[in-house]
Formats: sequence, structure tokens, C-alpha cells
Amino acid sequence: MSNAIRGEVELRANAKTYRLLLTLGALAEIQAGLALDNFEELPRRLKQKGAAALTLVVGALMRGAGEPLQPDEVLKLDCTLGTLVAAVREAFERGGLPCTEGSGPFAGTPGSPTA
Repeated sequence: MSNAIRGEVELRANAKTYRLLLTLGALAEIQAGLALDNFEELPRRLKQKGAAALTLVVGALMRGAGEPLQPDEVLKLDCTLGTLVAAVREAFERGGLPCTEGSGPFAGTPGSPTA
């Protein structure tokens, strides 16, 4: 069960509930893994890198919440792309990096209202 007060987000996949949490460690992992100078680059990088970038982000957020999944395991999750993007967007919003229309880390990505 996720702890919303702490900022955790639930993701249902493979008949299991996983947790995502935006932590400083997750931010550092995402920044290093995608070679970002700043997080304003994240939407562009996700569009360029596609599924590989999204799995890196999901994996980092899951590890931030204590889930031991690696990016290759994220690829095996039985859920839609929209579900993944929505969970990641919510994790960023709860972590203090809101995604408003036309901005934020996941604006314009598949499953977002600005796509």
C-alpha cells in the first residue's frame, strides 16, 4: 500500500501494486541515466529515447519507493503506456515538480492531456 502523505504513487501491474516515489536518489539516477543537464530537458529526451528512457524513469521512481525493479523488468509490466505515464506524472507532481498543461517533465508524451 502506498503512502500518499510521503508522496508515493500506486501502479497496478501484473496483478500487483507497485509504489513509485520521487526522491533525490531517483532524480539523480534519472539525470545521470539520461545525461540531462537539467530536468527541463526530460520531455525532449523521452521523445528521443522512447521506451528505454521511460523504463529508466519508472525503474528509478520504483527504487525510490523501495521496489527492487530494474529497467528491463519494467518492460515486462502488464499495463498500458498511458497508465505508466500517468503514474510517473503523479509521482513528479507529488514530489513537487508539477506537470501543468504544456510544461513539466511529461507534457506532450503519450497518455498526457497535451499529447
